[in-house]
Amino acid sequence: MSKIHFITGGGGFIGSNLVDKLLDCDQKVVVYDNFSTGRKKFLEQALSNPNFMLLEADLLDLEAITSAMNIPIDTVWHLAANADVRFGLDHPRKDLEQNTIVTHNVLDAMRLNDIKKIVFSSTGSIYGEPLVHPTPEDAPFPVQTSLYGASKLACEALIQAYCEGFGFNGYIFRFVSILGERYTHGHVFDFCRSLLHNPDELRILGDGHQRKSYIYVQDCIDAMLLALDKCHDGVNIFNLGVDSYVEVNDSVNAIAQHLKVSPRLKYSGEKRGWIGDSPFIWLDTGRIQSLGWKPKINILDGVIKTLDWLLLHRYVFGDDHNE
Repeated sequence: MSKIHFITGGGGFIGSNLVDKLLDCDQKVVVYDNFSTGRKKFLEQALSNPNFMLLEADLLDLEAITSAMNIPIDTVWHLAANADVRFGLDHPRKDLEQNTIVTHNVLDAMRLNDIKKIVFSSTGSIYGEPLVHPTPEDAPFPVQTSLYGASKLACEALIQAYCEGFGFNGYIFRFVSILGERYTHGHVFDFCRSLLHNPDELRILGDGHQRKSYIYVQDCIDAMLLALDKCHDGVNIFNLGVDSYVEVNDSVNAIAQHLKVSPRLKYSGEKRGWIGDSPFIWLDTGRIQSLGWKPKINILDGVIKTLDWLLLHRYVFGDDHNE
């Protein structure tokens, strides 16, 4: 039976891949996006589908989002966010507005329209610099180390409170970094762009020994859809990642070899790449795997698949986000 899925940030990396997946399953999809970071080009295939609708508007406009949700929506996928962890301290209000306040607007628009199911893209950054690796969902929370992580944790709290107070059903997914087609920010993007510009030198933030886990975007989407199918009540919180990690240096070597370049590596030298950068991210995914999910793509294969997509779609390195 076809259902209506309402996706905030549906023109972005994860959102646009989710759009295509749902449409392929004969679902109806409404995307709500202001295209501050998303790209209309990612929705070209969807725009020709009669089950797809695009609404270009801002989530800070509560009246607009409430009006847009005045249709029989089954599930709200709240994927829109400011994901700029590195430069959070340069614009401290941005995470508050684009993550926490817009999440409250989404939740209240749902309440006003009697919509009960929300899926939320959270982050492993809420664990700060955890003492336990791999880090489980019920790990003790350390001090928050980034405004991004703090804003996402506030979003989680709001969702849980709305679930408790208004009978919502919530799905909170704490991602590691995601790789794959339509990837437009992160280390593979940055290193690829840098090496295309200058193949002889690569600047690396930190000492190169930061340990990170990643997940391929289609594996991520499959995990979320499985959780929605298997879990039906209250608040459901899942880590999403793989059972391994790599050093930044491992990723650099894979990228350089694939591009057939041998750059001089220049490190900034610190343990962390920037303030708020956790030097070790590795999440325990036993909870989602207990539902029958396993990732199909390992980290370095995901790096190469991402790199190949970037090389075929170099327009993403330009400044026109609506191209």
